Order: sequence, then structure tokens, then C-alpha cells
Amino acid sequence: MADLAKYRNIGIFAHVDAGKTTTTERILKLTGQIHKTGEVHEGEATTDFMEQEAERGITIQSAAVSCFWNDHRLNVIDTPGHVDFTVEVYRSLKVLDGGVGVFCGSGGVEPQSETNWRYANESEVARLIFVNKLDRMGADFYRVVGQVEKVLGANPLVMTLPIGIEDDFCGVVDVLNQKALVWDDSGLPENYEVQDIPADLVEKAAEYREQLIETALEADDDLLMAYMEGEEPTLEQIKACIRKGTRELLFFPTFCGSAFKNKGIQLVLDAVVDYLPAPTEVDPQPLTDEEGEPTGEVATVSAEEPLRALAFKIMDDRFGALTFIRIYSGRMKKGDTILNSATGKTERIGRMVEMQADDRNELTEAQAGDIIAVVGMKNVQTGHTLCDPKDPCILEAMVFPEPVISISVKPKDKGSTEKMGIAIGKMVAEDPSFRVETDEDSGETILSGMGELHLDIKVDILKRTYGVELEVGQPQVAYRETITQEIEDSFTHKKQSGGSGQFGKIDYRIKPGEPNSGFVFNSTVVGGNVPKEFWPAVEKGFAGMMESGVLAGFPTLDVEVELFDGSFHAVDSSAVAFEIAAKGAFRQSMPKAGAQLLEPIMKVDVFTPEDNVGDVIGDLNRRRGMIKDQEAGATGVRIKGDVPLSEMFGYIGHLRTITSGRGQFSMEFSHYSACPQNVADEVIAAAKEANKD
Repeated sequence: MADLAKYRNIGIFAHVDAGKTTTTERILKLTGQIHKTGEVHEGEATTDFMEQEAERGITIQSAAVSCFWNDHRLNVIDTPGHVDFTVEVYRSLKVLDGGVGVFCGSGGVEPQSETNWRYANESEVARLIFVNKLDRMGADFYRVVGQVEKVLGANPLVMTLPIGIEDDFCGVVDVLNQKALVWDDSGLPENYEVQDIPADLVEKAAEYREQLIETALEADDDLLMAYMEGEEPTLEQIKACIRKGTRELLFFPTFCGSAFKNKGIQLVLDAVVDYLPAPTEVDPQPLTDEEGEPTGEVATVSAEEPLRALAFKIMDDRFGALTFIRIYSGRMKKGDTILNSATGKTERIGRMVEMQADDRNELTEAQAGDIIAVVGMKNVQTGHTLCDPKDPCILEAMVFPEPVISISVKPKDKGSTEKMGIAIGKMVAEDPSFRVETDEDSGETILSGMGELHLDIKVDILKRTYGVELEVGQPQVAYRETITQEIEDSFTHKKQSGGSGQFGKIDYRIKPGEPNSGFVFNSTVVGGNVPKEFWPAVEKGFAGMMESGVLAGFPTLDVEVELFDGSFHAVDSSAVAFEIAAKGAFRQSMPKAGAQLLEPIMKVDVFTPEDNVGDVIGDLNRRRGMIKDQEAGATGVRIKGDVPLSEMFGYIGHLRTITSGRGQFSMEFSHYSACPQNVADEVIAAAKEANKD
């Protein structure tokens, strides 16, 4: 079987347009997987194989490819950079052992880079940094390194220095080996020469080598002490320290180059092999019980252990449904029967394939450390654990963000309703941050997602891939409700109509809960006035009503209910009677407790040329935005602020008008905040009007 020490499962992640997909293309070219390099801007990239990706020049789905470098197998996942598709990055990081963070030489650490870096920190994924596009106007490697320290709070370990900048960028200095790699103008990655360091960089290269050694040796106290006493470590010792420190997230080896011009990628590939961990070197995945609580056991990475694997992505393509699986332990063979511990059902493994973006190689067997796809699995969803039926287990689950924006859709022709239903079902299985529900009153289908672009792409996929033309309604904001005051109240449910009646009386306190606490229930009843067996029914009654608030029917957040007294009837009281009493109590008391409408606030990050800063800030203020920070860069200014989602619809078009097409922005959900009264009144009135219809 394959040697796990020679496996590297890595992801490439970054902000939109920093060059992730181009970097992936170069890796595939250098490792001999493709012979002609496809360009993103020409819509030809190997891993951007959806029509929408090729057209828009962005990555929407994470794509998996396998290749070999220096006798090591690399499973590479190219992830999207756009904030609306962050869930793709999150779930990819969940199953990877290492990553390469790509930063633009002129744009530096951009908003989405911060989000992805935060996800990678939470997943404790070891990373390299590649500062790309050093041939671009305004590129500055040293500025980006400074931003990595300041903005990300990370410790970059500089491994290469650029030779020349912008149009004159021609190669890199290998700091550790004190050599220069200089490429010719042919644009071919293999056409480079190893030379002496240019005279103007000799001093700087020596200074950075000293810094590199001092930082690397922090991973080994004995070597550091010896170095302090004047003993120079060997190259092997330094590399071992870099590997250890990278794995422990003490620092991040940092490289530079230009993927588009084929300069500097070899050193990144060497570093993936030299410094990023093999599957056996990362902390094993924890196992949990059915409630998601850790059991203390882990999925040890070994082909000899029982099978434990995680389905991290579902994709529907021209060959049928594909389930992407990371195998943590054991082996999986064609024809095996495996257990899906989330559903309790078994599945038979039919075709197994190794993915090359949208191409595939058939497999008969896979083992711990592999990332593969299985064709035609029936009931598997993202985050499900697949395991040996004789040894059931549950791997730590994935947590996905709640959608913040909705649109109503209906097919243009009546005959497409069923087709739309089937298509949307497949899309929901593929993307856990995309939700669908039917409005019971109007019969409309409501699609919910992470942002305008996210839903825009979904509508486009329905049209092109599934042939369903839709009429799309206005975007709807996911408002929430809460309360602002504590009240004490009482409610009696009494019903007498022949035979046994219904009786339940509850005395309770309702008060605002801590932020993000959701619904909290406790009972302090003493003396059996409400018998213990009815407490869960009271909790169920209140909890069920939280889905639909009293102001405009939006879900209610952060409410604490305490049941402190009540009474019951020996014959007429039942769990149902107390549940109905709790529902009536909710309707009666919530308006008295200062019910309030909450709106989603987005963390907005706008990039604008310096000349337009005043206009952009003025516009954000008009949208009820709170400006948090301003930062001048080489090519413009970044403005960060919090703005209500309801004010951000169609913002990109407006921003382009103000900035003559040069402005960019990204946003992600930050928190819920109280709506101003005039806005709340409008939303409540609109909700009542809609309910009337």
C-alpha cells in the first residue's frame, strides 16, 4: 500500500483575484498533469469547469486534483475566494492537512483572505504563504509581509526575496540556500538558471537568512542554545525545525513569485513536500456522540484501523451524483458495504474515482489519507460520517452559517415546477449554505443564501444546467425578533367539552437572554404544583413558538423562560394541555416584553481609489453604515464598516458608478442589531400586508 508519509492533502485559498486558480494551473503543469496551461481570464482554467466560473473568472466550487512532485502525492483543492462561497473554503479546510494562502502582491491581505485565514486558524491547518502577482503595478512583497503580521497577527517566515519588481520582476532569492533563481522571458517554468545573488541584494539576503534561522530554531531549544553559542546548524537541522514550527503554527514559510508568468512555483511545491504535514502528522479527527459531544476517542490515521471517512462535498455532474470523501482511517474497496452513521443506513460502494477537476480515473481501492469521490451514493449529505458497519462512529460534524438573504422564485412556465423541485433538491444537497422552503400562504418557493451573488449564481445554474427559467422576486432580508424587558405573567389553558377536559396553569418569567444564547428554558417549580413530567411539554410549547415571532412572524432570538409556579388537575392535566398553555403564554406575553425587530448587520470592506474616498464614505453613511476603519494602501484606500444588509442591495453597481468602475467590495454577516423604529414599522406593515394576501 502507499506510504502515507509521502501524501500531502493541501488546499489553495485566498481573496478573489489573488491568483489561486492560476497557481493551481501552474502546479498541474509543473507536475505533468496538464500539458497546456488554461488561463482564468480566458475561461480555460482546468479547475474552473462550471460555465459560470469560466464566464465570471471566479471559482465557485472547490475542485479536487491529484498530482505528483518529488515522489510525493499531492491532493490539491482549489477553493473559491468570493465571500458568498466561504462555505466551500470552510468544508475544504475541514478535510485538509495543510494549505497555501495566496496573497496578491499589490492588493495584499484583502478581506476574504482574513476570513479564510481565520477559518484555517480555527481548523488548525498548517500553511505556507505565497505572495503572487509581483509583476503587477504597485506590487510590494515587503508591504504584504508587514500586512500578514499586522492584519492577520501571523508570523511570516520569509524564505524567498523578489529580484526586481513590477515589470522588472525576473526571479527570486532562495534565502536558505543563498542562491538566486532567475527565469528568462520565454514564460516557461523550467527555463531558469541558478545564479549568485545580485550585488544589491547580498546584504538583505544575509540579514533575512539570519532572521530565518533564529525564528526556525525556536522550534528546538537545544539547537537554539547551540546557535546562540556560535554553533551553526546544518541545512537538514534548519529544515527539520521549519517543518516542526510550520506544523505547530509557530510561523508560516513565505514565498514570492508570479504564477501567471511561471516564476517561483517550484519552490512552493518543494516547500509543500518539505514543510507541510503528512496525514499521519496532524491531530487525528475527534469522534463524537449523537449530540455532537466529543467522546474522547479519535480517528487514528492508519490503513489498518476500521474505516472512518467524512463526506465533505456533494456534486452533481454529467456522470451523476458524486460524493467527495476524505478517508481518515481504514480502507475502502469497490463493492464494500459501509454504514452512514448519520442515517443508520448502509450503502454499497459502486464506482470509486480519483478526481482531476471534472475528469476522473477509476479506482478499485482507497485508503487512509486519500481524498476520492464515489459515484451514485443515495442518502449521503455533506458532513455525514461513513464507517465500518461492525464499528460505528461519528466524526466531528461541520457547522454551516445561517443564510442572510432570500428571494422568491417561480418557474416561468407551469410545466417546469417538478423539474425545478428536483433541480433545487440536488443543489441543496451540494451546498449546505443554500436553503429552500415553500411559503405556505403564497405557495412561492423561497431560496435563501449567503449573498446576492450566491443566489444570482444559483438562479443561473437552474437556467443553464437544468433548463428552468425563473421569475425572481425582490430580495428579502432575514429579519429576527427579540424582547427587551423582563416580565412575570400567568396563563391558564382550560377546556371542558364532554368527557375528560384539558387543564394547565403556568406562572413564568420571560426575559431577554444573552446575545447568541438562542432559547433557554429552566424550571424552578417546587412542591409539585406543575409535576416534573409536564416541564418538557412547557419547554416544547415555548420553543415551538420561537420560530414565528409576534411582530412580523420572524424567528425569535435570545429569550430566557423560567417556569416558577402553576397548578394542575389530577384528571384533566396532560402534556398536551401544558404545551398548549405555553403556546398561549408566548402569544400573550411577548408583546408585553418589549418585542423588537432585529436586522442582519454586514461587515463591509470597500476598496476605492483615493479620489473617491469622500463619496464612498458619504454613501455608506446614507446607508446607515458605521465606519470602523480606514487604511491607505499603494493603489487605493480600504474602508471597513458595519452596514445593514437591507441597505446593501445592488451596491456593487452603485459603487462602480461612484468610482468609475475601479471600486470593489466584499461583505459577510457580522451580527443582528435592533432596527430603527421607522424601518421596523415598514417591515412589520409589509409582513402584515403579505399575510393578508
